[in-house]
Amino acid sequence: MWIVNIVSGALLLLVGFLTRTYNLSGLVAGYNTAPEEEKQKYDEKKMTRYVGNLLMISAGVLLVFGFVSVVIELPGYLFGVSWGLFTAFIFAGLIYLNTGNRLKKQ
Repeated sequence: MWIVNIVSGALLLLVGFLTRTYNLSGLVAGYNTAPEEEKQKYDEKKMTRYVGNLLMISAGVLLVFGFVSVVIELPGYLFGVSWGLFTAFIFAGLIYLNTGNRLKKQ
């Protein structure tokens, strides 16, 4: 089970890093298919930085549980706990992102 956490975490870390570093807004769901006039309302650099950070932090949860599982034998239910925390980070980040017009251009 630890292999799933490490591989998933590594992939998310890579995607998050690329999104943040190279402003890959095409990887942000919804933004890539929005009309051009809708896209102009948002600060693209701020959005890609936030989404990249969110992915990297969420990947960190999976990686920590994965590497701890390699070092010490963890019970199987902690596999579910790691994915529960991952999901909670994603949902909390998306709720924060979509409230308060945080990404609108000033």
